[in-house]
Amino acid sequence: MNRFEGPGAREARIRYLDGDFQVLSPGGFVRCAVTGDPISIEELKYWSVERQEAYINAQTSLAREIEMNPELRKRG
Repeated sequence: MNRFEGPGAREARIRYLDGDFQVLSPGGFVRCAVTGDPISIEELKYWSVERQEAYINAQTSLAREIEMNPELRKRG
């Protein structure tokens, strides 16, 4: 059985905080705001407090940050 199937496999609603998150509606996963891939709550490590979005990995998080703030591309 896929880990995102079954009775406890609904999508959670999360409020993203600085360094933590609050579960508003229980579920087993959230979706990556960029890819749409499911992220299990246990594996959730990357999110934006400002945009209230989850990301599947650090690379996706950085890509979204640059997409939303193109001036970051010019730094360096």
